[in-house]
Amino acid sequence: MVLNAALRGITLIYCQEKRKFAKFCKYGAAFTAGLTLFSTKNSIDTKTFMALPVTSLDQLAQNPDDMKTKMELMIMRIQSEVCKALENEDVVKFKVDRWERQEGGGGVTCVLQNGKVFEKAGVNISVVQGELPPSAVAQMRSRGKKLSQGKLPFFAAGVSAVIHPVNPMVPTIHFNYRYFEVQDSNETQWWFGGGTDLTPYYLNTADCIHFHTTLKQTCDKHNKLYYPKFKKWCDDYFHIVHRGERRGVGGIFFDDLDTPDMEECFQFVSDCAKSVVPSYIPLVKRHKLASYTKVEREWQLLRRGRYVEFNLIYDRGTKFGLYTPGARYESILMSLPLYAKWEYMHRPPKDSPEEALLEVLRNPKEWVETEKQEPENSITNNLQ
Repeated sequence: MVLNAALRGITLIYCQEKRKFAKFCKYGAAFTAGLTLFSTKNSIDTKTFMALPVTSLDQLAQNPDDMKTKMELMIMRIQSEVCKALENEDVVKFKVDRWERQEGGGGVTCVLQNGKVFEKAGVNISVVQGELPPSAVAQMRSRGKKLSQGKLPFFAAGVSAVIHPVNPMVPTIHFNYRYFEVQDSNETQWWFGGGTDLTPYYLNTADCIHFHTTLKQTCDKHNKLYYPKFKKWCDDYFHIVHRGERRGVGGIFFDDLDTPDMEECFQFVSDCAKSVVPSYIPLVKRHKLASYTKVEREWQLLRRGRYVEFNLIYDRGTKFGLYTPGARYESILMSLPLYAKWEYMHRPPKDSPEEALLEVLRNPKEWVETEKQEPENSITNNLQ
């Protein structure tokens, strides 16, 4: 009897302790899961961004290795770095406009207007998805993309900026870096594109050398064939054909980059985007307080007219944006200056600084030394 009672007591205590342990495990698992979820939700630091990302933080945190996530977070960081660097040179702050696109995605547009240093500066990021219209598919096929006919699902993320200064001695800069995916049947085609280019109103050789040297050093870290190839591509792309002039003194430009692999392409594009501030801000600091005349201001406005002509007539990105369903025209056209001017049959005086600029725009020059280039077909083969 005594032995049986003792055994029952021991069994009861064992069962009670087992239930306690099970409850502890249950709550412990819940606590661990909650802690993991909390940590995941807070693993993305958005404090330095100009606004929250377009994609939800949960989705970004759950897909950290997805190129769509990496690209979105990269362009958010670049937008913030560029905006803060520009604000440090001016007294006016950026207006931040976060917007959504009914067809999918959205963006963050940051614009500074009527500052002491910058007349208009726009730094825009967009992360959009949906279906490509047939016209966009046709344009891509004309560039060699092997895509089916009809509407195709796509994803695009990019950062784009144009900075128009007040002082004619400070050049305008434009940059754009983007990632694109198109779903065609069971295949996903992807590529990167972008570039940075400079548009001075008065030619300053030291500025051009600094700008191009910064870009070349960035390119050389990845492939020493990049800079000469992409510099020529930039000169050819930013050609205002009906004027026989380039928009500026160039920089780099590339598209459809998908070699050697996705990660290397991403690192290259990231480094190019990071090079914007060191390539440009020293020029702003150097010239923002320089004196200028009314004649020089008038010339600046005339050259901005050329800028408008290129963007509205030739620029592929502007056309793609305007023709995409649900396009946000305010953000697409943020690249246009506040003020521009056209004069009938204007010709600068002979041997003037204005004519010196036109000579370079009509005949692009090399600003930094490059290694002896291989024939074009060899370069293309090495980059593919």
